[in-house]
Formats: sequence, structure tokens, C-alpha cells
Amino acid sequence: MSEAPQQRAGFVALIGEPNAGKSTLLNRMVGAKVSIVTHKVQTTRARIRGVAIEGDSQIVFVDTPGLFAPKRRLDRAMVAAAWSGVSDADVVVLMIEAHRGITKGVEAILERLNDVGKGRTVALAINKIDRVEAEVLLGLTKDLNDRFEFAETFLISAEKGHGTHHLRQWLAGLMPVEPWLYPEDQIADLPMRMIAAEITREKLTLRLHQELPYQLTVETENWEDRKDGSCKIDQLVYVMRDGHKGIVLGSGGETIKAVGKAAREELVEFLGRKVHLFIQVKVRPNWLEDSERYSEMGLNFKDGNE
Repeated sequence: MSEAPQQRAGFVALIGEPNAGKSTLLNRMVGAKVSIVTHKVQTTRARIRGVAIEGDSQIVFVDTPGLFAPKRRLDRAMVAAAWSGVSDADVVVLMIEAHRGITKGVEAILERLNDVGKGRTVALAINKIDRVEAEVLLGLTKDLNDRFEFAETFLISAEKGHGTHHLRQWLAGLMPVEPWLYPEDQIADLPMRMIAAEITREKLTLRLHQELPYQLTVETENWEDRKDGSCKIDQLVYVMRDGHKGIVLGSGGETIKAVGKAAREELVEFLGRKVHLFIQVKVRPNWLEDSERYSEMGLNFKDGNE
């Protein structure tokens, strides 16, 4: 009589520069949207765990904030969270944008990896391969592997799905033999309140373009499940100045109405039920120095210290 297949489960940290495609890859691997995706940089603030199943393996992906030179407390806390994700993971995947090549930021990450990555399984995923010629891609692959001893190199397009299944299969085989960490139908370990807040923040980021710096945050203040199967969600958008509040609201409240409509539509699709979404905008000048706001984002306030 053949033995039952052994379950495997482990953590994979996705690291790279801001906007390298980590959130897109996470969503592709999980098969659902669990991480904020925009064309802006530094959009992922918390380490978002997405859960994927491949055969008998459960892969828990940690989408870390993009690694960059930190200037503010929030930046420093984000970078600390990213490297903490590396130290906690069973496997690390470094994502590089093919068309950008080896930037100063990538060089800094490689230098740090040569320190903290020793003895760890680190794979290289070169993303957006459709943007460069084959010769350039081969040269970049060789150069990167000369600088760090990667366990494997994958050429992918996270947006289109090219090469991502091969990467997921390879990762599944590396997961430790142990029972699954989450129920089979769970795709993320983030509370739905935080996912809802991230969806609204994404819509704000897309709508505001360059008008507003990354000095706003969204929190789900209240979540009420109603008897008719719908849910009522109350959210607060915190900004630092009165002028920022005016930008978020827009003329006659036009901007916040459009953001609320787009966020509600995505929440309806994500939750599969009717959603009543109410958003208020408040000025809180020092929210970047408020430890409670960091806790809401899954970050350690103390990591932001100089």
C-alpha cells in the first residue's frame, strides 16, 4: 500500500527595488488580488502574506516593501520589514526589472544579500523580459549570477504569467515537510479590514497621480456584517495638511466619490457580496510619527528610529 503524500509548507520572501513587480507576482502566484498594485513606487507598506497551493505544498509568499534608501521614519520601518522578511523565509526570491538592469539600488541589495543571504536559498527572477532583446537578457543574467550565487534563475513576466508556473513548481519542491499552515481555502493572512483599506489606498494612489506625496494612509474604522448578506465598511483617510484634504476630496467631493466607487466595485468582486462603503478624510499632521498608524500597517514603529 502506497504512503499518503507528505504535506509541505514554508515561507518565500519576495524582495527587490520598488516597483519591480513583486506585488504583481504575488497576486499571480496566489491567483487573487491580495497586494496593492500601482505604477507608483513604494506602494507596499506591510508585509503581505499570500498563500498558494502547488501539489502537496503550501507556499506562503511574503511581499515585502521595496528596498530603497530610507529617509523618513516610515521609509526606515518599511526597509526594516523587508529585510526581516528575508531572515524569516525558507526561500528568498530577488526580483529585477529586465529593462532597468543593475541599478545602484540593485547593487546595494546584492551587497546586503552577500551578507544576510549566505547559507540561504536565494533565487533570481528577472521580470518584464518582454521589454528587452534576448542578448541583453542573457548578458544581464550572467552579470547578476557573477555577483551572487543564486540557486536558480527564472526569466518571467509577472503581468502576463510567462515563466511563473515553473517558478512556483520549483518553490513548492523546496518547502519543508510539515503540515499546512493555513486552511486550504485561505489566500491571505491579512485581516479583511486591512485588505479593504489597501484597496482604497490603491485607488487613491492611482487617482491622485503626482498631486499628493505618499503622506496619506487609509484605515478601516468599522466593519459591519448585515443580515441581508451585505457589509457596511467605514474608512478613514488620514492626510497631513488641510491642502492635502482638499486634493483628496476634489472639487465638490468628486475625487473621493470616484475613489469610493472604484474601491467599492473591487470589494464587491473580491467579497462576492454587496458592499456599502463610507469614506471620511481627516487631517492628522503627525500621523507619520504615530505608533498606532504603524501597527495598522503591520510595521514596527521602533524600526523607524535613526
